[in-house]
Amino acid sequence: MLIRYFQHRWPDVLWHVPTRSKIIALTIDDGPSEYTDEIMQVLRANEATATFFIIGSQVAGREETLQNLIRNGNELGNHAMNDEPSRSLSDAALASQIESVREKLHDAYVAVDVEGPPNYFRPGSGFFSDRMRENLRKLGYRLVLGSIYPHDPLIPLWRVNAWYILSMLRPGGIIICHDRRSWTVPMLQKLLPEMRRRGYRIVTVTELLKEIRA
Repeated sequence: MLIRYFQHRWPDVLWHVPTRSKIIALTIDDGPSEYTDEIMQVLRANEATATFFIIGSQVAGREETLQNLIRNGNELGNHAMNDEPSRSLSDAALASQIESVREKLHDAYVAVDVEGPPNYFRPGSGFFSDRMRENLRKLGYRLVLGSIYPHDPLIPLWRVNAWYILSMLRPGGIIICHDRRSWTVPMLQKLLPEMRRRGYRIVTVTELLKEIRA
């Protein structure tokens, strides 16, 4: 009910996709990191893809990791340059960070010779304002949040996080979880096979949005 209210209150923000099909988007924030390659292998093993929201300051030295994510059917979204609350930034600072990350993501797609990246932005700490929404609109970005969030940055108990996500599964949902934590891989190793057993297809945000167009 809360997500439905949010979707009604802020229709330009993506929280979930109304569909009866058993399809769900997986999003992973705060990459790339030393764990990203292993996360990608877990996704491959379970025929799943995800939207990775990238922090620009962490890209240097991991450009090939971004390229490999794209090669394996994943997509890259914009999570600003630094791990900080985006809402606290001035309009000019946020726009500058978004543009800097846009260039880094564009370079990764060019290297793989794939069209993209999609213009999705997820604010640091998840909070946004009307002013941010307007600025993102001018920059051509869509604000993407989600409907299933286990608070995994703060809860290092992978079994609890997996249980919570499984308890909240709904067709058209968007899962928010995080790279850069050692407990994410075991959580996904438990979560993804069970989601597939329940008949869910685990996809990127773009693939989920195709359900609306279909």
